[in-house]
Amino acid sequence: MPIMPSSLPLTRLLRSPSPPFSTLSLLLRRAMSSAGTAAADPVTPSNTRVGWIGTGVMGCSMCGHLIRAGYTVTVFNRTLSKAQPLLDMGARLADSPRSLAALSDVVFSIVGYPSDVRSVLLDSSSGALASLRPGGVLVDMTTSDPSLAEEISAAASAKGCHAVDAPVSGGDRGARNAALAIFAGGDPATVRRLEPLFSVMGKLNYMGGPGKGQFAKLGNQITIASTMMGLVEGMVYAHKAGLDVGLFISAISTGAAGSKSLDLYGNRILQRDFEAGFYVNHFVKDLGICLKECERMGLALPGLALAQQLYLSLKAHGEGNLGTQALILSLERLNKVSLENAGSFNV
Repeated sequence: MPIMPSSLPLTRLLRSPSPPFSTLSLLLRRAMSSAGTAAADPVTPSNTRVGWIGTGVMGCSMCGHLIRAGYTVTVFNRTLSKAQPLLDMGARLADSPRSLAALSDVVFSIVGYPSDVRSVLLDSSSGALASLRPGGVLVDMTTSDPSLAEEISAAASAKGCHAVDAPVSGGDRGARNAALAIFAGGDPATVRRLEPLFSVMGKLNYMGGPGKGQFAKLGNQITIASTMMGLVEGMVYAHKAGLDVGLFISAISTGAAGSKSLDLYGNRILQRDFEAGFYVNHFVKDLGICLKECERMGLALPGLALAQQLYLSLKAHGEGNLGTQALILSLERLNKVSLENAGSFNV
């Protein structure tokens, strides 16, 4: 992504004894025209350097797609071992978000919590915005507070930069298969310019101005929470009724009860595969943000509140690092049943 043109010729002119007003005006118009042209230049592997902060379950796969697409990528992660697969693919390593941003035109972040987002992007001494050059873009893909997304956008604008909030849905499989749903909020022209980057990770959905991407993702999480409750309750009911639960979920998957959650997690639950595609700890965080926004809006969503309590119970049992499909464990404990060996499953 091109950067704002150097102001050196103008600086020299200003230092001259008495620059002609007409010449000064002409140079200013040319500088503004050049800046507008640069802002319209397309994003391509040949002219856009990418920085990537956060190489966990989702981030590693997402960043890998950009490297395979030919982009020059610099990465930062607090745990070096999690960045190693990307370094093996040719990514460069930065020792801080600030040093990463100095080498980047577009900086992506996908970290754990809003406090992490604030740290890696806005910290005055080590954050990415501190060294991002004018015209650069911050793209936060973490599920975070809409108000923080608005704050980041305002801070970036004050530096002559841009910011987009672009959280994603689709879990680890969606990240690996470049099939994520991407909810983008920010200036529409900036989002449109970044589409070549988003397109290698999934489907871009423009939701509105700053913060609107986060609002859309939170609505997505509310929907997932209630869907997951319905899935595990149906499975427990089928088991208690004496059905082969594997046959049951296969049968309902093609009817009105079919869902992405069923497709992704039905067989995993039967196989007792609770490896995280998305951590319980992070889902508890997301649902907590949803409830906070509901309180601010004066909105009552009882299904959301119940789901958050059930997921909190997993965290209380030390199961926060399991995947969200581990919700079945809460229902099993409530009903003193186990779905282990409860039915066949399709591999």
